[in-house]
Amino acid sequence: MLKINEIYNLDCFDFLKRIDDKSINLAVIDPPYNLHKARWDTFKSEKEFFDFTARWIDALVPKLKENGSLYIFNTPYNSAFILSYLVGKGLVFQNWLTWDKRDGLGGAKRKYSNGQETILFFTKNNNHVFNYDDIRLPYESTDRIAHAKKKGILKDGKRWFPNPNGKLCGEVWHIASERHKNKINGKTPKMPHITPKPLELVERIIKASSNAGDLVLDCFVGSGTTAIAAKKLKRNFICSDLNKTYVRIAKSNLKKYDKK
Repeated sequence: MLKINEIYNLDCFDFLKRIDDKSINLAVIDPPYNLHKARWDTFKSEKEFFDFTARWIDALVPKLKENGSLYIFNTPYNSAFILSYLVGKGLVFQNWLTWDKRDGLGGAKRKYSNGQETILFFTKNNNHVFNYDDIRLPYESTDRIAHAKKKGILKDGKRWFPNPNGKLCGEVWHIASERHKNKINGKTPKMPHITPKPLELVERIIKASSNAGDLVLDCFVGSGTTAIAAKKLKRNFICSDLNKTYVRIAKSNLKKYDKK
């Protein structure tokens, strides 16, 4: 077993070979999408891409504990195939999450503009960790909630009063992308990693599906967001990426967080 709380420069398959079976509480995976945005995101054919995806899923699933959880980012199209594959492997489907990236204006003229990504949430069984109270969100109907705090709202013959910590988290997540949040004079800057995930998004996943001291895995760690979120939330992590430049950036970002 590799040492935990480290970021490794390893191919995902070599990395997963060195992870003990049934040792991981939560896997947060942001793999290639086959969108041809970089060499690592480019495959010769759709079949080659899905064969690669199936191979890393096959290598990853045995590493999860019996009550472990798995989140996979991808396009809605790819996610439809990935979902079917995971169901076929006997994993339990929990949610199809939609990340509304608030990513500016789209340019599609023959279909609806793309502005979302999918996050598949699966578990090994239905005895998984899910800390729903830790990811509550502010209520949107402020006037109605203010009234409900005083007198409640009649629902199914009972008086409902709002939770002081907010509403339960739904399946559509409105979180701006990193490129959108970091605009300079209205323009999106070139970023060290082309597809970084927002820290608050990964934090939500880790808060919901793990507890303090649990072990979180990411075998396509990119700029290190999963490692940073895990450390911030007092979880352990074990992460890897094949790209040496990204590993250097991830380790640098982790050190910056430590200094803060």
